[in-house]
Amino acid sequence: MSHIELPAPDSAIVARREAIVADLVALVGAETVVADEDGRRAFETDALTAYRCMPLAVVLPRTTDEVSRVLRYCYENGVRVVPRGAGTSLCGGALPAEDAIVIGVSKMNRVIEIDYEARFARVEAGITNLAISGAVSERSYFYAPDPSSQLACTLAGNIAMNSGGAHCLKYGVTTNNILGVRMVLITGEVVDIGGAHLDAEGYDLLGLVVGSEGQFGIVTEATVRIIRAAEGARPMLIGFGSSEQAGRCVSAIIASGIIPVAIEFMDKPAIDVCESFAHAGYPLDVEALLIVEVEGSEAEIEGFLAQIRDIAAPFGPTHVMISNGPIQSAKIWKGRKSAFGAIGRISDYYCMDGTIPLSRLPQVLTSISAICARHGLKVANIFHAGDGNLHPLILYNANDPDESERAEIAGAEILTLCVEVGGCLTGEHGVGIEKRDLMRVQFSDADLALQMRIKAAFDPAWLLNPGKVFPLDAVGGSLGQAA
Repeated sequence: MSHIELPAPDSAIVARREAIVADLVALVGAETVVADEDGRRAFETDALTAYRCMPLAVVLPRTTDEVSRVLRYCYENGVRVVPRGAGTSLCGGALPAEDAIVIGVSKMNRVIEIDYEARFARVEAGITNLAISGAVSERSYFYAPDPSSQLACTLAGNIAMNSGGAHCLKYGVTTNNILGVRMVLITGEVVDIGGAHLDAEGYDLLGLVVGSEGQFGIVTEATVRIIRAAEGARPMLIGFGSSEQAGRCVSAIIASGIIPVAIEFMDKPAIDVCESFAHAGYPLDVEALLIVEVEGSEAEIEGFLAQIRDIAAPFGPTHVMISNGPIQSAKIWKGRKSAFGAIGRISDYYCMDGTIPLSRLPQVLTSISAICARHGLKVANIFHAGDGNLHPLILYNANDPDESERAEIAGAEILTLCVEVGGCLTGEHGVGIEKRDLMRVQFSDADLALQMRIKAAFDPAWLLNPGKVFPLDAVGGSLGQAA
């Protein structure tokens, strides 16, 4: 994996590094600026670890005002900026550049306000995803989006990438659960978009900001929906003799009108690894496994699970197991939530993130296996089946340049397939640098030009998160036209 390039560094900015660091220290204090080589190295990559680049410096502000001061300085001095949450991005969304400073919001992690009557919480954007639910759990409320990295990932990163998670089938992804944000523009101006109500006046700028990958500004606070937890919830496991049977069962469940809280899919390679790691009770004699969770009163849960068992029957399940209580349910979800880490114990992997129409799931699963086999690679499939958000894990040896290249080519073919069947390049991981050069697979030149004009309206000098989302040749042309 070596073909991805970052924008050419501004050599004058790099040469001025010591002066820039001194200016940043004067603005926000030495304790907020990381300038030494060992300290900066901790920020040289994100979860797409195949790519690394040392940043010019790192700033870890504690307040919106400090973010504002730093961004205003960068705007006035032409310094590029890479926003960062916890660095869990799987698409290189937080990869630095050597002439850019990283602004990380991890120190901004306070709960500012909770209003149970109006069902919202106002928090700083550096708070972890799971900590939001933790802050409201004593009153039986929770924050719905739950990506697998929720123990570590920040709300800032969730907003940047419009993250989802296992339970987004019923409750939606980040954009469906954010009511408002406070964002600092590249000029240092602080703007409030939306608020503690369902619909904001004027243009839907909130919908534009969520998923913008840190290219419009840095979100420092957010107002999120909190939801009253259901009376109860219970998952069931349904095993099948083939991935195609499992895929058809998913389509049938959704077509029935039942909306489970989650429908998660694992194929045999994933089942074996996750069971070895978590001892969750997954069957080892099936080729594909669905985790289907429903919620409600005990009577509702029993009714839903019985209906789902009947819906699955025509597809020949070889294993059906309903959780017998909270301990077993926790084990089932531990296996799923630990999947990426469990796979990482046995192999390097390239995690894909595409979305497809549910009706094409059986066909796409077959094609993914064929693509990887053609390139001499193995694949483990673990994904949010209910909303068609695929996460094939292409297994390869990162120390073998040939295997690395084949993994990247296979990944590009899988994402192209997702678009060809009516889906899109990303469901929740974002574009970053990983899918940047595939944007033309999904979007025409006119589409890209429109998106870049919107980016330029927020960031006319293209200083925010350089080298991400748009093909570099398209950005070069756009900047040339602007000049």
